[in-house]
Amino acid sequence: MAASVEFHFDFGSPNAYLAHLAIPGAEQRTGIRFTYVPVLLGGVFKATNNVSPAVSLQGIRNKPEYQRIETDRFLKRYGVSAYVPNPHFPVNTLTIMRGAIVAGREGFFARYVDEVYRHMWVEQRKMDDLEVVAEALTRSGLPVEAILAGIQEPEVKQELITNTESAVARGVFGSPSFFVGDELYFGKEKLRDVEEEVARPAS
Repeated sequence: MAASVEFHFDFGSPNAYLAHLAIPGAEQRTGIRFTYVPVLLGGVFKATNNVSPAVSLQGIRNKPEYQRIETDRFLKRYGVSAYVPNPHFPVNTLTIMRGAIVAGREGFFARYVDEVYRHMWVEQRKMDDLEVVAEALTRSGLPVEAILAGIQEPEVKQELITNTESAVARGVFGSPSFFVGDELYFGKEKLRDVEEEVARPAS
């Protein structure tokens, strides 16, 4: 059995958000910890010549409708009841993803992730507006000044770049992506496969 699962995420991906909501249940069922790895989805797309589903599905008959059916199935399977798209989508996530690096270094990563996801997808804020970000983090009781100062540090910027480049080198082309060992699983629907894999007895 794997000791942990890596979850490569970007706050701007609605599918990564839905996976985030489902992960606690998966952890409880499997006893496996999911390790969150912040990556910049824009950087992933640029490096892999990929685009978001919002772009790739344009003009395709039936496929966008089927994607909505798959999302509804996922919501029902994992008991997610309150999800609506962010009206500001797509959002440039560079600032808040660098903030995740700062939060990881300063010891409040899990809380930061939960709060940013809440502001992004529950309260539907425009989280690429620096004033909106600062106000949201203040409301969450997070150290806003330390976060905004930290995101300007070269080491923080480089860590996000390194995470992104490393993810691409391992095969990542979008978010959410999961790794069980070196095995890549892409998409929120693959969370069930991830659970099956981590529960498989070691050969």
